[in-house]
Amino acid sequence: MLKNPPWRDRFPGLTGLSDAVSDLLDRRATSAHLSKGSLIFGPGKPAQHLLLLVSGTVRVQQLSDAGREIVLYRGHAGESCVLTTACLLAFEDYSAEGIAETDVEAILIPRDAFDEMMSVSKEFRAFVFEAYSKRITELFMVIEEIAFKRMDIRVAQKLIELKGSDSVLHLTHQQLAVELGTAREVISRQLKEFERRGWVTLGRGQIELQDMAAIDRLAKLP
Repeated sequence: MLKNPPWRDRFPGLTGLSDAVSDLLDRRATSAHLSKGSLIFGPGKPAQHLLLLVSGTVRVQQLSDAGREIVLYRGHAGESCVLTTACLLAFEDYSAEGIAETDVEAILIPRDAFDEMMSVSKEFRAFVFEAYSKRITELFMVIEEIAFKRMDIRVAQKLIELKGSDSVLHLTHQQLAVELGTAREVISRQLKEFERRGWVTLGRGQIELQDMAAIDRLAKLP
């Protein structure tokens, strides 16, 4: 039992639950700690719990029949996993995999408790569908970017997104290709062009950003 759990503070949408539904959630939900790199779910596996992220990051990615990977989205603290929600609602198996990108603390709500709360609580339904609709909108934006946006702009935007506290990104061309849903060769050509312009310096397993102003200008192009 998770009585009076502090994790609820991460999920404002759960504050309006009735006493009965709140008690059901406390009794049935369990906590889980997952190490960095853990496979949380994978294709062909059934969804058995709604996953609420208390801390850490989960990367959800899909592998095509041709072996190409694409990152669909990342789940962060205070969010639920929309793919898990979709599988629970449709009684479908997972079609993608979720990987703990960092150490993760999560709350797991089992299917029967999820189904019961969905049927009796409009507040819980609102919590679930608000998160679901937000993520679906983001996924449509990903599709639009892949289909219509210039690759050099997308690379620049992703470099800025992944940039940490310093100017060095520790990732390979293949990892960046997975992030952008394209082939490694495409990314390598684009990064070599950035290097020719003096914007980046390429090393083994790392990309050093040299001219952030130029990369930012490109990233802001329509």
